[in-house]
Amino acid sequence: MNRPLNLTEAQAVERANYDVARIRPSKQKRFEVISLFSGCGGMDLGFRGGFSFLGKKYARHPFDIVWANDLNEVACRTYRRNLGSEVHHGDIWQLIERMPSTADIVIGGFPCQDISVNGKGRGVDGARSGLYRAMVQVVRNTKPLVFVAENVKGLLNRNNQSSLKRVIDDFSSLGYDLSVELYHAASYGVPQSRERVFIVGTLPSVPKFQPPKPILSEEEWVTAETAISDLEAAEWDERFSHIWSMAKRSPEQGNRKLRADRAAYTIRAECHGNIQWHYSLNRRISMREAARIQSFPDDFIFDAKLRETERQIGNAVPPVLAWHVANAVKKLLK
Repeated sequence: MNRPLNLTEAQAVERANYDVARIRPSKQKRFEVISLFSGCGGMDLGFRGGFSFLGKKYARHPFDIVWANDLNEVACRTYRRNLGSEVHHGDIWQLIERMPSTADIVIGGFPCQDISVNGKGRGVDGARSGLYRAMVQVVRNTKPLVFVAENVKGLLNRNNQSSLKRVIDDFSSLGYDLSVELYHAASYGVPQSRERVFIVGTLPSVPKFQPPKPILSEEEWVTAETAISDLEAAEWDERFSHIWSMAKRSPEQGNRKLRADRAAYTIRAECHGNIQWHYSLNRRISMREAARIQSFPDDFIFDAKLRETERQIGNAVPPVLAWHVANAVKKLLK
């Protein structure tokens, strides 16, 4: 038996029996989720489910977010407006002792600034990306059946090999079997060329995680025009976040123009100058258009001004991609 650290053999057997009991109760079983680095709630919305995007319904999952956290107060405000009041604003290290002592699932996209190709290359030694250790601590404390950690593709780059090894070693040392996979969001119905790494850990008492299979080939990817063409004639509307940056074109930033017949480029979190240009209009894309490209439903309201909204959207995990990962997690727990 592959038992978690610091447990005797008898304790490990007792723990495994408890874990099996958690995943084999009544048909109405729901699972409690702790969310870390929640941002405005993209990943949480995907795990919760029960939303529509581009005319397709994404069913409700049996997952309830019982505790969430983010350092950005404005992102927390958006989270509360759309997902409820469970989000706690503040430094995760100062809030760990206040979170529930147990959870069925822990999710989170730990900060990527030191890992991203646009970052400073500090890896997990950086102050931001090093926050993955807080997620390790939460998993150690709560012993969930499953945890899901998301980060940028750069985590798999050669120059980040040591960082990836440390992340894997730290999570594995807690007794979890790991799946480390690169997902292309466009292959799951997100109208955006966005690649992200998901690390999914399962306890030995839970079946090993099977990554969800792509549902679209590259020829079938949802195009930018399909995603946002109905907004071309829409007027400026702050309540709907259909507002856009007035920053001029420059060679250094934000000079990319969408292609109508292709999936959009990756939506980035750097504000103001890096949002793309519309494929046919002489302006940058609006925040609502960016939200569409990230697969947020239109009834998701960003309770922020332009720059903060831009940051929230760019930092988010696309809800539709998160929904497919959550659906694969759900299959493990049935």
